[in-house]
Amino acid sequence: MGTILITGGAGFIGSNLCEYFLKKGYSVTCLDNFSTGHRHNIDSLLDNPNFTLLEGDIRNFETCALAVQGKEYVLHQAALGSVPRSINDPITSNDVNVSGFLNMLVASRDAQVKRFVYAASSSTYGDSTHLPKVEEVIGKPLSPYAITKYVNELYADIFSKTYGLECIGLRYFNVFGRKQDPNGAYAAVIPKFVMQLMQHESPLINGTGDFSRDFTYIDNVIQMNELAMLATNVNAINTVYNTAVGDRTTLNELVSYLKEFLSEKDPAIADIQVLYGPNRAGDIPHSLASIAKAQKLLDYNPTHKIREGIKEAVQWYWNNLKE
Repeated sequence: MGTILITGGAGFIGSNLCEYFLKKGYSVTCLDNFSTGHRHNIDSLLDNPNFTLLEGDIRNFETCALAVQGKEYVLHQAALGSVPRSINDPITSNDVNVSGFLNMLVASRDAQVKRFVYAASSSTYGDSTHLPKVEEVIGKPLSPYAITKYVNELYADIFSKTYGLECIGLRYFNVFGRKQDPNGAYAAVIPKFVMQLMQHESPLINGTGDFSRDFTYIDNVIQMNELAMLATNVNAINTVYNTAVGDRTTLNELVSYLKEFLSEKDPAIADIQVLYGPNRAGDIPHSLASIAKAQKLLDYNPTHKIREGIKEAVQWYWNNLKE
């Protein structure tokens, strides 16, 4: 089928991509330093003859150069995520997300990779109040993390124009689903809430719960990566796309969905109360994507809305993480 390098391949999104493309018959190399990724995410892949694990750091250019050798496609997922993490430690976030990204671009250019698809972020919209978010209208970044992801887009644009490296950025909107880590200080809200509810603990919502997000199930993200990787329409290349559903859900609504599906398995969860705390620094109030551009140029058709995604995610967490 072809050869793919997936950076951050032991992480939540990366490991799902590794699994998917191996099933499609591709030869897949996973590059990860396991700073936020987990070996258990890729354990089931290690015996596959088409799978190669390369342990290394994108901040090391030699590692990047080695990883891209003989690869047709790069799906670049490696990054230090989390707005709060970047506020607490902007230097490391910049080091990984900007310097590491540039290393991967240069290595991909030198190896004559066919296409470089990378994880961009909805945080790039910053303080723009425009809803729904359209790719060409952004505001000023609200966090160091948002700055790093916007710089990625600028670098990718320059590399496509200056060196002819085909680049496509996918602005992820609050991705969730199987293999997403519920632990740690910077755990994403959905797996964190699921674990708390399963343990009969009250989830803590920052703010009043009226903030809304375009929660995007992992299968939609996999679809977008495949469409971007294989796009043949010249107008579809060297640009960025919202990777989302085109719906928004408040945090209060999210918790009600989680309680609904979890209480089918444990009725006591229905009565767990929600706690409310202060708003988080760097958080935008509302996020809603227009997916018209991806629908038009990539034939994107999301398979999971929020409820279908939550139902599948809850089932996975229940099967894999219930103590």
